[in-house]
Amino acid sequence: MRDHGGDLGAARARFGPGEWLDLSTGINRLAYPLPPLPASCWTDLPDAAALESLKAAARHAYASAAPLAPLAGAQAAIQLLPRLRAPGCARILAPTYNEHAASLAAAGWRVEEVGRPEDLAGADIAVLVNPNNPDGAARAPEELLGLLGRVGLLVVDESFADGDPALSLAPWAGRAGLLVLRSFGKFYGLAGLRLGFALGEAQDIARLVAMAGPWPVSGAAIAVGRAALLDDRWRSETAARLVHDAARLDALIPLPCIGGTMLFRLYRSEDAPRAQAILAEARIWSRIFPYSAHWLRLGLPGAEPEWRRLAMAAAALA
Repeated sequence: MRDHGGDLGAARARFGPGEWLDLSTGINRLAYPLPPLPASCWTDLPDAAALESLKAAARHAYASAAPLAPLAGAQAAIQLLPRLRAPGCARILAPTYNEHAASLAAAGWRVEEVGRPEDLAGADIAVLVNPNNPDGAARAPEELLGLLGRVGLLVVDESFADGDPALSLAPWAGRAGLLVLRSFGKFYGLAGLRLGFALGEAQDIARLVAMAGPWPVSGAAIAVGRAALLDDRWRSETAARLVHDAARLDALIPLPCIGGTMLFRLYRSEDAPRAQAILAEARIWSRIFPYSAHWLRLGLPGAEPEWRRLAMAAAALA
């Protein structure tokens, strides 16, 4: 089922209007500070030189020399991915972000969900999310590299990997049969900018670039993305804060934590829909899942008033 977090319209329709705090996504609520943007970001078409500067910044941030394609979020790569190969068998390590299966199935692929990485072997396209959404399960690069040659194309979605570079396969992205997807908006807290990257072999990246067209991202996305990706200090300080805040959230929520990343936490509730409703009465939106009656996911609050508001509402979950 193609359900997603972030739909405050659904929250308002069910529980009523109000000043909602959206913790249903894994988006950093203390976003990268927007730099001043020249008017040309809005008035001119992005040029090749600007796009190349963005690509250089991404290679710096991801410690990779591989060919890469800037795209309108990792979602854009997911939509184009099925067209990189003729339809065949796609296996996905599940449960995970549901757009991978939906996009492949819509393009005529036979999609099989598997529960172990080794069960991906033999697929024409194999997809896994690392660290995984929603349970945060993380696999070491050595384990994933062992799948190369055992699948036609290994797609590793690293949308939540920014805070933990040691997990990333981006440094190996030029190897045959490997495609790495990165999301900009989650860690940098600027999901509305719609920016992401695909890193891989030259021929795969060239095909993605051709399919994406001449202006795959906006001038504003280029300018903001370039500044943020080159800001090593902000990235390091933010990763440290998020680790601290993830532990703070676990201490605040009176439910057992069963997984997560530094951008979201997954808790076990005896009745997840009821837990979501309790928080919604305080106008705090959380995430539940159609395949589990017990999983409740929360993103991290940002400013201190958001933490105090959640603390008051969370007491009713005990």
